[in-house]
This record gives sequence, C-alpha cells and structure tokens, in this order.
Amino acid sequence: MTIETIISICLGIGLAASVGFRVFLPLFALSLASYFDVWQLNESWQWIGSTTALITLGVTTLVEIFAYFIPYIDNLLDSITVPLAALAGTAVMMSTVADLSPVVTWSLAIIAGGGTAAAIAGTSSTTRLASTTTTGGLGNPIISTLETGTATVMSVISIFLPILAMILVVIILFVIFKLYKKFKPSKVKNH
Repeated sequence: MTIETIISICLGIGLAASVGFRVFLPLFALSLASYFDVWQLNESWQWIGSTTALITLGVTTLVEIFAYFIPYIDNLLDSITVPLAALAGTAVMMSTVADLSPVVTWSLAIIAGGGTAAAIAGTSSTTRLASTTTTGGLGNPIISTLETGTATVMSVISIFLPILAMILVVIILFVIFKLYKKFKPSKVKNH
C-alpha cells in the first residue's frame, strides 16, 4: 500500500465523518477541491469537480445549513439525513480511495465511510432530539452551528491535512463511544 493510498483513505474517512454532521457540505468541499485540482478523484467520480456539480452542491449545502436552523424542521431533516449520510459517506470514500482493488475499495467505502458517517449522524440526531425535548427547540440553533462548524473544519482539514483528519475522526468516535457508555441505560440485575 502506497502513501498516496493511505492519504486517500484518510481523506475519505475524514470527509465521511464530516458527512455525519452535514451531508452536502463535505461533498461541496470535495467538489471545490476537485474543481481547483487540489485532489484528483477516481475516474468515475470526476463529475463531482464539474461546474454543474459545484453549483448544485453549493446550493444544496446552503439550503441544508439554513434548514437546520429551523426547530422541528431540523428533526424532520434528521430522519432523512441519517440514512442519507451513510450513503454519502460511502460515496465520498469511493470517490477518493486510490489504487485498491474494487472489493477492498467497496468494503472500505461501506464500512469506514458509510459506518463513520452513520455513527456521527445518528449521534447528532439524538443530540438534537434531546435538545428539542429539553429546550423546546430553542437550543437547536446552537447545536446546528456547532455541527456546521465541525463539518466545515473537518472538511477543510480532510482536504489539506488528511492524516490529521483521520486522527480527529478517531478522537470523535472515541468521544461518541464514551458518551454512549455514560448515558446507556444500565441493565437491572436480578438477585
């Protein structure tokens, strides 16, 4: 495995994590990176760097970001974006991985890309639902701002410093795991 392949995997996983926070923002960032020749994508995915894709993804990114600032609409969006994040995470991983066999590429895309995106999207959705329940939706714009900021930072780091992005993804997943264990209902033991 070459260093280029390892870096492309790190890029894919970093962008997949970003997809867990905002579905279209990382795709737009990848489109920009491809359009300006910062990253070369797999042959079948070069369309992402086209002007049409850039405009389409830019508009959908703006719509998604603003829609998440509307309480209760954001919860409705979560019901759509959690499964969509898994698909988009798989897609960004597929588009970035270089020099691997199709079986390995698809496996990485589904497990690492889709799995990472789905885990983060599910956690974000749960956080927003808890905010809606406890604050009547008033805290949701704060959560949306944090998610959009995290997706933006992770997308930029993924594109320019993919190995650092991979490290940050591991930290994010570790924090999610720790929070899950902390808040997971404990089983009642019968004596």
